[in-house]
Amino acid sequence: MESRLEIIVRSTEIDVNGHVNNAKYLEYLEWGREEWYELAELPYEVFSQMGIQTVTVNISINYKKECKQGEHLTITCHPERMGRSSYVLKQEIYNKLGELCADALVTSVTMDHQTRKSREAPDVLRKHFE
Repeated sequence: MESRLEIIVRSTEIDVNGHVNNAKYLEYLEWGREEWYELAELPYEVFSQMGIQTVTVNISINYKKECKQGEHLTITCHPERMGRSSYVLKQEIYNKLGELCADALVTSVTMDHQTRKSREAPDVLRKHFE
């Protein structure tokens, strides 16, 4: 399952070079992951009821093409691979012309809310990686 989130680049996201600041791409990716979790019917409350939190532990991002104010962007997100407690989501950001502007692999870990240690990923998450 893949999610798609449409956004428009705002003036506050532009740096002195006249394009989207590199840190904003991380924010865009986070919005895209939240969209995926909602589509997967895995909002925060579902994990919370199981005593689990998800924590981002690594983001590997490639910046391919600059984005400018007013551009319409699409952020995609889909499951890439699953481990015992860690999982990777693949994300891409495209402009209106369909050009790849950035891609990223985002690794997260399921963590026990009480012990603050990794915990095996639940089946409700795992099923999206099969």
